[in-house]
Amino acid sequence: MLQPLDESAPKVALVIAAHPDDPEFGAGGTAALWTRQGWEFHYLLLTNGSKGTADRSLTQAELIALREPEQRAAAKMLGVKSCTFLGAEDGELEYTREMLGRVVREVRRIRPRAVFANTPEIVLFPTGGTPDPAMPEHLGFINHRDHRNAGTMAIDAVYPTARDHLNFPEHLQEGLETHNVAELYLFGSNAPNLAIDITEVLPLKIDALRCHTSQFADRDAEFFDWVRNRWRDEDGRYYERFQHVVLPF
Repeated sequence: MLQPLDESAPKVALVIAAHPDDPEFGAGGTAALWTRQGWEFHYLLLTNGSKGTADRSLTQAELIALREPEQRAAAKMLGVKSCTFLGAEDGELEYTREMLGRVVREVRRIRPRAVFANTPEIVLFPTGGTPDPAMPEHLGFINHRDHRNAGTMAIDAVYPTARDHLNFPEHLQEGLETHNVAELYLFGSNAPNLAIDITEVLPLKIDALRCHTSQFADRDAEFFDWVRNRWRDEDGRYYERFQHVVLPF
């Protein structure tokens, strides 16, 4: 039976994402808005972002050295309390028992009431999904393999793995108790059932994206106009949309 959500539970949220800048695209507005409302947000980044550049003068080591501080600066701007990096190789994130255990450890350590994560179920976005503005005649978009694997691990960490004491019992020996997450929010879904109005914090979300200078420093105003309009609804307000699941505990 579905239990009513415990409104007295600590307002702690964890964003589990594949790459630096994914949290800002997917849930940056909600993080900024809810932080103002008394929530405590944390980020968990699974990869090092070592391949996301067209700049051939940059080595992977140099790019890694850029992307972590960029992500920390963006998180600080939004009021996010902490960023943890698991350091998997960008483009090579595998769903393994070892990596799942590392994600579960963070869920048990941070003990979030709500978890936000990449959607795992989509491989190809249809026309009108998330196109590159440089391709106006786009036919759709591809959901990065790292996003899919990160999303699947996040969901499996939330239920049932973090809940069950016989999953990774070594965590108990480290002093980390099992944990039940109450709510799951998947961003990038083709089947969203919740829209959060982020109009009042949209400029902050855009500024946080601008912190990722290795990704967007050479982008012109047209790109940020497209980014801004990506969240604009017909009513003229701006929304982040999620597939929202309340877990039956």
